[in-house]
Amino acid sequence: MTYVVIENCIRCKYQDCVEVCPVDCFYEGENMLVIHPDECIDCGVCEPECPAEAIRPDSEDGLESWVKLNAKFSEIWPNITAKGDAPLDADNWMDKHGKLSELSEAPGIGG
Repeated sequence: MTYVVIENCIRCKYQDCVEVCPVDCFYEGENMLVIHPDECIDCGVCEPECPAEAIRPDSEDGLESWVKLNAKFSEIWPNITAKGDAPLDADNWMDKHGKLSELSEAPGIGG
């Protein structure tokens, strides 16, 4: 089992999770983060750090598409090891549902 980032992260991207990850398994897109499934050690320290509640165990029902999305983008987006700034409008997006259409496939800055 590993953890995955789900829809709640889209356009929020708070990055609190990045600071606590002991293995630097987060990867950054323009408006979302993902977790590399082969690098995550299932320690769980990232899950409670996310204000948007966007991190879940991959064993939860209904997350299959998010597992695939995390795997796909963790191979092409840059690794992120330090917390950056959340988008200025992150709080406005935190409780919105149905954000998949807002996902940008463009890579983030990384770092």
